[in-house]
Amino acid sequence: MRVLEGVVVCTVVLLLSLGSCAAVRPDLTITTIKQDPYTMSKGSQLEGYCMDLLSELAKKLSFKYNVHLVKDGSYGRQDESGAWNGMIGEVVRGEADLAIAPLTLTAAREKAVGMTKPFMQTGISILLRKDISEEAGFFDFLTPFSVDTWVGILAAYLGTAVCFCVVARLSPCEWSQPQTEKNSFTLSHSLWYTAGALTLQGTGPHPKALSGRIICCTWWLFGLVLLACYFSNLSTSQGSDSNSLMVKGFEDLANQQGIEYGTLSGSSTLAYFKNSNNPTYRKIYEHMERTKSFVSSMDEGVRRAKEGNFAFIGESVSLDLAVARHCELIRVHEVIGMRGYSIAGTLGSPVLKNLSVAILQLSEAGELSYLRSKWWASSCMADPAKASSLQPHSLKGMFLVLALGLGLGVLLAVLELTAKSRNGAGEQRVS
Repeated sequence: MRVLEGVVVCTVVLLLSLGSCAAVRPDLTITTIKQDPYTMSKGSQLEGYCMDLLSELAKKLSFKYNVHLVKDGSYGRQDESGAWNGMIGEVVRGEADLAIAPLTLTAAREKAVGMTKPFMQTGISILLRKDISEEAGFFDFLTPFSVDTWVGILAAYLGTAVCFCVVARLSPCEWSQPQTEKNSFTLSHSLWYTAGALTLQGTGPHPKALSGRIICCTWWLFGLVLLACYFSNLSTSQGSDSNSLMVKGFEDLANQQGIEYGTLSGSSTLAYFKNSNNPTYRKIYEHMERTKSFVSSMDEGVRRAKEGNFAFIGESVSLDLAVARHCELIRVHEVIGMRGYSIAGTLGSPVLKNLSVAILQLSEAGELSYLRSKWWASSCMADPAKASSLQPHSLKGMFLVLALGLGLGVLLAVLELTAKSRNGAGEQRVS
């Protein structure tokens, strides 16, 4: 009897152990859908962001899996009878354990299947051609430098002019006969001379004394570097970027009439505008309904945006991919309706909790950011540095050189005056 009890206990322990191992290393059936760059064909294999993510999750949780493409090529939508199609339908019917794809986490899907923590955040944004820009303003020539930089340049100009005037009066080398000869470097002439040197025009007469020439050379160097920075930044600012776009957000898009806009027909993006109570978003939806400016696919939306005079409204991550592949396009900064892409599984599946924890760990370790940069890498040539107003700290070295030059010039003028006075006193035999 005791032997039989021992056999039963050992059998139970063995079954529990096998069950535990099966829970740790189950063979999961994964359904996915082809979409660049999430899942793509490479010969007989599949590759992409989702495949790399699935591989990392399998390493962390020690499970095996088999991946197949969804049969009807759909993400998952509920019909009038309540039945689901696409990847969501396969998970609901038990044909797949998990669905990994850019599946948006929605309330309706959360009721039908279990969803993990989002592995990617997205939203709704606008795709435009770079050359759709607003008309140039009257004072756009001032944009290469910030206001603080312009104030610093003005202060440097006035300070240099005053130093020219002071040095010319201190240094005896600037006038041969101090009692009768008039000093050339008055304050007005110093201002004019400094302005001429800054614009590379060169106005005379030039300083004669060493002190004045040191200040002159320092100011020439400062002006040369300043003009080089100005013209470089000006040419860059003329390039198209999101700061010069006529449409900087959805409010600008709704309040203009020159650019047509639309979104993917029957998409969740269209539903967002349709169900929104925001007056701006409602205005955008009513315009799209009135003009029927919908597109049938993402590729069509990108193509129309490339042709110009059309703004394509879509999910920001998809638009970022279009920008990476098509260098003439740009996405505006504003993103609304933030949402997440999640992995779907059967309701109550214990795997989902572990997957959520693993996704958070990958995010904290920077692995998700690495995958994003890997599959969203731009094919465009490296653009010049983005145009921005040059700040004073960008020229702090030249301001410092100018200050040292002015100080050295004034010091030399004082020494020249002292030396001249000593020589004069020696000749006249006075103290």
